[in-house]
Amino acid sequence: MKADKIAVSGHIDFYSVNTESAFYLPMADGGIAAGFPSPAQDYIDIKIDLNRELIANPSSTFLGRVKGTSMKDAGIEDGDILIIDKSLEPQDGDMAVCFLDGEFTLKYIRIEKDAVYLMPANPKFKPIKVTEENHFCIWGIVTYSIKHHKPKQGKTK
Repeated sequence: MKADKIAVSGHIDFYSVNTESAFYLPMADGGIAAGFPSPAQDYIDIKIDLNRELIANPSSTFLGRVKGTSMKDAGIEDGDILIIDKSLEPQDGDMAVCFLDGEFTLKYIRIEKDAVYLMPANPKFKPIKVTEENHFCIWGIVTYSIKHHKPKQGKTK
């Protein structure tokens, strides 16, 4: 999956997605044991194409790198990569990239009869009620997140 940076904002960097070529990775199809290892898992002969697995609508899908912590309790942390589909209809409870008063932000959307709220997943941030005075649009719906795992730097034996 090739990506080119197309925009930078205070909360999310955006990248286009190029799905013209396949991106195959080996896959442990039998699962990954979290207990005792299985000797049958010594070889991996299945490969998956991440473009096919993760991107349903290539022409309307973008990647975004998260900046900030407003969604940390939803498991979305600084440095994670989001797969964002602009063609999906927003539904109540979706995690969405929204454009609000000149800034992009990542929040859950809560759609009520008379209002839309942007809901963080971190108690340090307050919900945002969208009003008629706001310049607002739901830019895209998050379909997947890819964790930016930082290995622990500890002692080696």
